[in-house]
Amino acid sequence: MSAVVTLDLKEWRPPLADEVPQRVSRALEEGGVIRLPHVNFVLTDSERRFLSPAWSDGRAKNISLDGGRLKGAVGSPADCAELTAMIARFAAAAAELVTALFPRYAPYVKRARSSYRPQGVVGREVSWRKDDSRLHVDAFPSRPSRGERILRVFTNVNPAEDRVWRVGEPFEVMAKTLLPRISNPVPGASAVLAALRITKGRRSVYDHLMLNLHDHAKADLTYQRECPQETVRFAPGTTWLCFSDQVMHAVVAGQFMLEQTINLPVSALYDPARAPLAILERLTGHALVPAQ
Repeated sequence: MSAVVTLDLKEWRPPLADEVPQRVSRALEEGGVIRLPHVNFVLTDSERRFLSPAWSDGRAKNISLDGGRLKGAVGSPADCAELTAMIARFAAAAAELVTALFPRYAPYVKRARSSYRPQGVVGREVSWRKDDSRLHVDAFPSRPSRGERILRVFTNVNPAEDRVWRVGEPFEVMAKTLLPRISNPVPGASAVLAALRITKGRRSVYDHLMLNLHDHAKADLTYQRECPQETVRFAPGTTWLCFSDQVMHAVVAGQFMLEQTINLPVSALYDPARAPLAILERLTGHALVPAQ
């Protein structure tokens, strides 16, 4: 099972003993979840009014801040400005946390989308592909990563309810089960998708495999039910982080969460051999991304 490592830290930029980054980075890069029950993102008195799904436009599951632009929210210009500031403040804190915990990552930290999730997990009508209550690794159809890591920092800002995950088996075990079901990519398809701007750049073979691992895991209800897994609870005020392209995870319950995605090149890792790219190249026997 993927280990859950709990650290008794109390600050977003905590002082650390010399051995902590190495120990925690090993757990993270092996596919663990780092849980920080005392690192809390405290909302201001004014921001507490955002603890309501009424701020969502109802179309997107998240309110997001991407390139400085707020998406998926409703409200007056003043309300949206304050909501933007809240999410941006969390994004900065999350980046500081990653820099403090993992000094080797610091020069490479590249913030991607920041999100606030005011909707409850239960009750949304979505397709099986978008159903995050099913175990999956993250892979994005329109945003090829070409092996770049997806590090995500989460905080449960709900004052009264746990955020609950299911965490599945290790990435390599899952991949050995599902890879034989995946056919080769259609020749030329990645170029066509990029030319039509359906994807932001060309998909590599790695992206093809990751998308199919995501889809095959979600589509197989027997796998969802029978694969090794554990339930992990994140109490109010808890922050946690993981490589979501490696940890098999599913959301069971919760509402009101902030999330920051950070992209990292494989070269930034303490041990690149533990990355999904390296694992899949070893299992398939060939390179999966074009040489840089």
